[in-house]
Amino acid sequence: MAQDPRGKTAIVTGAGSGINLEFARLLLQNGANVLFADIALRPEAQQLIDEYQSTPKAVFQKTDVTSWSDLEDTFKAAEKHFGSIDIVCPGAGVFEPNWSNFWHPPGSAESRDDRLGGRYAALDINLTHPIRVTQLAISHFLSASPPASPSNPKSIVHIASIAGQTASLPFPIYHAAKHGVQALVRSLASLEQTHGIRVTGVEPGVVKTPLFTEHPEKLKALDEVKDTWVTPERVAEVMLACVKDQSISTYPQTDGGESGEAITIKGGTCLEILTRRVRDVPMFNNVGPYADGEPGAGASNAHVLIGEVEDLIRPGWGQ
Repeated sequence: MAQDPRGKTAIVTGAGSGINLEFARLLLQNGANVLFADIALRPEAQQLIDEYQSTPKAVFQKTDVTSWSDLEDTFKAAEKHFGSIDIVCPGAGVFEPNWSNFWHPPGSAESRDDRLGGRYAALDINLTHPIRVTQLAISHFLSASPPASPSNPKSIVHIASIAGQTASLPFPIYHAAKHGVQALVRSLASLEQTHGIRVTGVEPGVVKTPLFTEHPEKLKALDEVKDTWVTPERVAEVMLACVKDQSISTYPQTDGGESGEAITIKGGTCLEILTRRVRDVPMFNNVGPYADGEPGAGASNAHVLIGEVEDLIRPGWGQ
C-alpha cells in the first residue's frame, strides 16, 4: 500500500529546520505539495519555500505545536491551499532543553514550566503533539472524499529516536517521550490493512541538526574523533521510503557499494537509522542500537553529562 507522492499534499510539523526540513525538501522534489507547520523558519527553509511557489507548492503556516487549536488550523490551511491531505509528519521536537527538563523541575530558575501548571512543555512537544496530530490526521483521512482505504492509501510518519529503545540519566523526559512515540506507531499498525493508513516511525541515532550543533551544553557529550553523525538527509530518505516504498535496504547503496537485505515496510514499522545501516526494530527481543558497534548510535563523552546530573542530586534538589 505504498503511496506515490506526486500530486499529493503533506503536512510536516517542525519543517523550519533539521530532519523535517530535509523531509519537506524530498517531498517537494518528488512532486508533493508541503505545508510547513512551525513556530518560525530558518533562512534555508524560507529559501526552499520561495523556490516552490508553483507546482508542487510549499506554504508556511505559523504553528505552536503545543496549541491544539494551532494544530487544527494546520489541517484547515492545508485544505484551503491544496484541497486534500495525504501525508502527515508530526516531526517537531526538542531535546530536553533546560527550560523543560527533568533535572530543572518546575519552579527552578531554568524552567519555564509552571510549578502549578500540571504539564511539561517537553512532553507537550515530543509526545502529546504527535498523538494529537495523529488523531487529526486519521479523522481527516476517514472524512475525506474519497476516504482513506487500501486502494486510496495515506501515510503518517513519526520521528522517534534510538532513545525510544534505551534510557539515560541526563534525559529522562526525552526517553519517555520517544518510547511513547514508538508505542503509538506500533499500536496503530493494523490501520494499513483495515483502512489504508500506514503509520510508521523512524528511530535515528545522533543526528547533526541544530538540536545538537547550536547547544554546546549537549555537544560536549560527543567526541569529534570517535563519534559519527547521522545526517538529516539520510533520515529524510528513509522517511520518504516509509511513504512510497514497500521495502528498504538494511545497508543502502552508496558510492557504488553493495546494498543489504530488504526490510519490508508496513504499518507499525519502526526503522532505526545509524550512520551506515537501517534496521527494522522488533517489538520483542530487540538487541538495541549498540549491539554491534555501528557508528552513529552513541556519544562517547556521555559520562560528562551524567557527572553534571549527579552533582545536582543532593538534599534540596527540586525544592
